[in-house]
Amino acid sequence: MAQPAVVEVRRSDRRRRMVSARREGDTVVVFIPGWMSDAEERRWVDEMVRRLERSEARRRSPGRKGDDALRRRSLELSRRFLESRARPTSVRWVPPMRTRWASCTPADGTIRISERLRDAPGWVVDYVLVHELTHLLEPGHDARFWAWVHRYPRAERAMGYLEGLSAAAGLGLAGIDGDEPDDVESPEPTSATG
Repeated sequence: MAQPAVVEVRRSDRRRRMVSARREGDTVVVFIPGWMSDAEERRWVDEMVRRLERSEARRRSPGRKGDDALRRRSLELSRRFLESRARPTSVRWVPPMRTRWASCTPADGTIRISERLRDAPGWVVDYVLVHELTHLLEPGHDARFWAWVHRYPRAERAMGYLEGLSAAAGLGLAGIDGDEPDDVESPEPTSATG
């Protein structure tokens, strides 16, 4: 059973009609107009918490449920972005790695994803899976490797997310499978807006 959300309500007299909510750490902050009654506040807080949790659940990776689900997700991603060429022998969650988010051993087709990523948005986990699946096609980080990886539309955004996550947590993780982010070469220029 899920833990109930900690909720903070922020009223504003400048806010006229709109109610909104966002997560700040472990707290759900609900913004409401100052004129709202206590009964309306309770109704809207319940509704906004429900909407936010539903939205977060949609973004979660289907692979979060376990190793079998993670393997199925990797095969789906291989089909969609790698022409079904990447066929791992195993894909599994592993205890947090000290220097990596994930790793792949092309010789035996195994992929390991750090438990640290279980709570990352689904599109980030998908990127990590595509990155590792690509190692089954191209072992190094050369231009051909990055050409495959960039078939995943959120690759650049996910790389930025992982760099930020590492920095915020003080983990000092270098990259997905040990590659230094500064050494990454993109086969083509990307826009600054992602």
